[in-house]
Amino acid sequence: MLKHISALFLSLTLLGCSTSNVNHLGGADASSTDFSEINLSENSSFRVGVLLPLTGDAARYGNGLKNATMIALEDVKNPNLILQYYDTKSSDEGARIAVQNAINQNVKMIIGPLKSSSVRAISDETTRRNIPVIAFSTTEDVLQPSVYTLGLLVDEQVNRIISYAVKQGRSRLALLVPDNATGIAVAKAAVKAAQKNSIIITRIAFYPPNTSDFSSILKEMTDYNTRHARMEKLKASLKAKADAGDAESAKALKRVSSHDTLGEIDFDMVLIPEKGAKLKSAVAMFGYYDVFAPDVKFLGTSLWENSNLNSESTIIGSWYPAISRSHSNYFVNKYAYVFGERPQALYALGYDAVALSNAIAKQGGNNYTSVITNPDGYVGINGMFRLFENGRNQHSMDIIEVKKTEDVIIDEAPKRFENINTEFSSDDIILTETYRVPLIFGKDTTLAQTLIYGHRLNLNGQSDLYNAEEEERDSIRRSLQKMNIMVGN
Repeated sequence: MLKHISALFLSLTLLGCSTSNVNHLGGADASSTDFSEINLSENSSFRVGVLLPLTGDAARYGNGLKNATMIALEDVKNPNLILQYYDTKSSDEGARIAVQNAINQNVKMIIGPLKSSSVRAISDETTRRNIPVIAFSTTEDVLQPSVYTLGLLVDEQVNRIISYAVKQGRSRLALLVPDNATGIAVAKAAVKAAQKNSIIITRIAFYPPNTSDFSSILKEMTDYNTRHARMEKLKASLKAKADAGDAESAKALKRVSSHDTLGEIDFDMVLIPEKGAKLKSAVAMFGYYDVFAPDVKFLGTSLWENSNLNSESTIIGSWYPAISRSHSNYFVNKYAYVFGERPQALYALGYDAVALSNAIAKQGGNNYTSVITNPDGYVGINGMFRLFENGRNQHSMDIIEVKKTEDVIIDEAPKRFENINTEFSSDDIILTETYRVPLIFGKDTTLAQTLIYGHRLNLNGQSDLYNAEEEERDSIRRSLQKMNIMVGN
């Protein structure tokens, strides 16, 4: 059982209490599934409007979050904290109606919505009324002062996993990303993380978001045709020499007979923000084109967490970041006991949102910002987290390695924010004249560069850092040495 949210949660001890301070409110537009009379004149009450998709295409997640908030409300034991639920109906218009009903019914704070478009739909009204919003969106462009999110943001995930990989000796990164807004966000975050960690991104490959066939894009990305042609040329040369009686060439031909390509690829790690069957298909296709771990380390995002990768031999040993589950056993067990199923990781954010609301309620006064953005942060079900004035957040994240039996933590989330880099800036990317421009596959290069960097790249200094012909010769030499073939052959 989680004993304390933290000293910053005013030494909140999680104990059971009555759930009589749960209200399901509707109104003329019926933005909720229930309605009960309440006394709106109770000045001592701290009313929080919980805006969630309780019906519609996102209802499963909305109701899971609602369940989590009800567990948290039972735990915080604060009779003055009242949650009032409003159904956004999985639509932007539903969110606008819900927030208006919530404001009419005297809420001082909003938890939710879930969808980024719904957050955008309510933000003008909440900022005008000076009502803080603690949303669950993972899209940064909807955030602003007083509109915060607990959702796990792309920048933080990408920076955490790349920083860890660099500490393990990796230095050349490739990206395999969907050709959509998520892929661009991951690419932008990776560029910033690469600069921060003084490494290079060599290749960025885009694939159609709805595809599960990665053969064409990975054939290009891995230079398979060129590497295969090299090997065929080598085999032909060795065979000719062997046929002429050269015993060493005959031995070398035998050693390369099981190899399909010659020459290394120019990256030693690849980031794939995908999940499930698509992820498994992509990693397997890398192997088809002679790209294997541990020469290349496969890296993921938090999407990997529920993908059941342990039986996939090609992914064993890969790494991904995940929100620290410091006290997750308590929440998971209680949720399962009360609602008869294990909660998704998302639902724990609902629990932490209520705990944060409780801290604000106990603080008193109207200066909610100073409590919400306390630089020391909080410890919740999801480990350490803190919110920034621009609406963004920071979580303490574990690094997970995929093992044959189960995923294991190999680098624990820091216990204090002093040990974590401060907020990862979303400022524009600044490049030097000697920046090595990544090769782009699956998308128009100019368009991709404009979306990632904000403009087309026109850099002239790459030769100072990168000589393609020299790197190709070196990669072939190293590849031959691995096969125990004299470089002169």
